[in-house]
Amino acid sequence: MTTKNTLRAVALAAAACAMYTGMAGSAMAQSSVTIYGIIDTGVVYTTNANAAGNSVFKMPSLTGTFPSRIGFRGTEDLGGGLQAMFVLENGFAPDTGALGQGGRLFGRQSYVGLKGGWGQLMLGRQINMTYISQLKTDVMGPNIFAIGSIDSYLPNARSDNAIGYLGSFSGFTVGATYSFGRDASSAGGPAATNCPGEVAGNSKACRQVTGLLGYDGQGWGVTSSYDILYGNTGASGGLTSSDNSDQRVTLNGYYMIGDVKIGGGVVDRRTRAATTNTDSDLYYLGLSYPLTTALVLDAQVSRLDVKNSANDVTLSVARLTYNLSKRTALYTSVGYIKNGGTSAVAIDAGGTVGAGKNQFGVMSGIRHTF
Repeated sequence: MTTKNTLRAVALAAAACAMYTGMAGSAMAQSSVTIYGIIDTGVVYTTNANAAGNSVFKMPSLTGTFPSRIGFRGTEDLGGGLQAMFVLENGFAPDTGALGQGGRLFGRQSYVGLKGGWGQLMLGRQINMTYISQLKTDVMGPNIFAIGSIDSYLPNARSDNAIGYLGSFSGFTVGATYSFGRDASSAGGPAATNCPGEVAGNSKACRQVTGLLGYDGQGWGVTSSYDILYGNTGASGGLTSSDNSDQRVTLNGYYMIGDVKIGGGVVDRRTRAATTNTDSDLYYLGLSYPLTTALVLDAQVSRLDVKNSANDVTLSVARLTYNLSKRTALYTSVGYIKNGGTSAVAIDAGGTVGAGKNQFGVMSGIRHTF
């Protein structure tokens, strides 16, 4: 090959390489994947942890201020304002390293979908509208002492086999999910109902529908949600037939006074089970007050009113959080729960208490996000 031909070949190769690099760079710029997570644990002490009234020290498995997790979130720009997206989120117990949500690999979320100016459409296991409806109003969130201790479904409101939609327009938020079978897990725990659904010849078996309508103004907001789950053979909670149902309707609101948030709401629950029907209202009112830029005080009172029963429950909680940085925080939570009648609601999520006994709890821990 002559020198002239050699130079020409090198030039063509360089041009091809530059073109390929530009195309690859463009393709990579159109998509992204983010790895994120939370590790949150500490030590908790509770009184009256059994019928004998004994106390216990332990490291909790379920939550501290937030449940521990690791997740993968990705998007791809498809052009014209349209994006493909996915979320894979794993929950785990930091005290033992065990998988959460009944041993699922991606038990917190596992969905793929599309999003644009019209909102987002999701397919797979996902948080539903009951979960979303309280995100801005429940100041304690999934804290170890919180309304999730009274109704464990609330911080675990997810649906398997679900089609979901969520959109925001001029301050209004609308959303809905439809599940062909809410929960395929029978492993126990707050997220398991053993109701997989998708049964030929029975379109109601384990079906679940949730919906949401909300509005956020300047420093305030209100949200309402509807949630109904149908049962089937083998399902927990007495929902052993598709004629049985568990329904929750929520009304939630918040108001900002400077940096102080006041949030509250009510959850009306009606269960139509095989042997018993129950009606209850769960009220909560809380306040989040930043004492300094690093120190935040949260407090909340909640009460479960069980209709035609003495088994009412009242829970009072306070939490102090000191942010060492944007990613690391130390905290202490203190709570007291009063069990009426023969109620046995433990103050700590996943904990135990003697029937009819009141319980005091305190937890100190550390949370790191990445």
